[in-house]
Amino acid sequence: MIEIRSIIERAGHSKEDLITLLRSEGDDKDILFKKTGEIRDKHAGKKVWLRGLIEFSNICSKDCLYCGIRKSNKNISRYNLTDEEILKAAAFAYEKGFGSIALQSGELESKTFTNRIESLIKKIKKLSAGNLGITLSVGEQEKEVYQKWFDAGAHRYLLRMEATNPALYSKIHPGDTWHNFSRRLKCLESLKNIGYQTGTGVMIGLPFQTCDDLAGDLLFMKDFDIDMCGMGPYIEHADTPFIKYSSGIPSLAERLDLSLKMIAVLRLIMKDINIVASTALQSIDPEGREKAVRIGANIIMPNITPGKYRDSYRLYENKPCSGDSADDCLASFEENIKAEGYEIIYGEWGDSKHFFKRSKG
Repeated sequence: MIEIRSIIERAGHSKEDLITLLRSEGDDKDILFKKTGEIRDKHAGKKVWLRGLIEFSNICSKDCLYCGIRKSNKNISRYNLTDEEILKAAAFAYEKGFGSIALQSGELESKTFTNRIESLIKKIKKLSAGNLGITLSVGEQEKEVYQKWFDAGAHRYLLRMEATNPALYSKIHPGDTWHNFSRRLKCLESLKNIGYQTGTGVMIGLPFQTCDDLAGDLLFMKDFDIDMCGMGPYIEHADTPFIKYSSGIPSLAERLDLSLKMIAVLRLIMKDINIVASTALQSIDPEGREKAVRIGANIIMPNITPGKYRDSYRLYENKPCSGDSADDCLASFEENIKAEGYEIIYGEWGDSKHFFKRSKG
């Protein structure tokens, strides 16, 4: 217990320190969670900000070995929302007082896709009188494309690495030029250089993954100086090559526990970034997102995708709220967060404090 307290209070943390924290149990884990909850409340207050998540298409050019919307999966109903459906969802978020929305889809690269996203950003800005913040999560693109979208009005971008150890990255992706670790890293660097609030994240509990890998992920995020993070437990999908490794990975309960510790330790070493309480946490535990808020997370992304499509954006199995309306999802979450003693902040973008500190530096 003395060792855990001393590790927590250190100004800098080695990989060995982080591994010790990630392996903490019992009283040691309680001490860690109590401290990171205090850090979260000091830097963000007892507040939670919303990003209305619009999963506008599950069409993807990538073939990631773990993902349910991989292009080789023939057992999925593909969809692509119309512009009108996307704008209706954005209008819903604006009317409900959300500060921001997040546009997410499978990864595509084409002039048509680039122009469509640019047009949607401008239309969303117009319908909200410039009041809705816009986060994009649509994968790898050329720097010129990212710049075009930034100039149109998007200001945050989430590009998850999924694994920051190149050796592990190569195991979870096909060995081809479309799944190149160096290119993904270069994209992250482009986003940061353009001026986006830049976010990344990893999956926790992957086949072949070690605690050393996860500690390395945390150090990568700190060294890269990210502004926001979205990470959560790996959850299997039956229609992927990785389903064959299910027997050799941690249980769902263990993956949930490790994910919460990853959030807590990241909050410890990056005190003022935005951290998302991911939907995947809720897939394992109905209170997973609330537990994440208690120990470090400050962003929630209610799914406002039209209900008839929501079940088809299935990156993993047992996705929660797939049959609920956007109103029902929001009401349930709001009730739970208030019961935890937190306030949902409406009408604010909830930008990363770290971003402005980094930009001034």
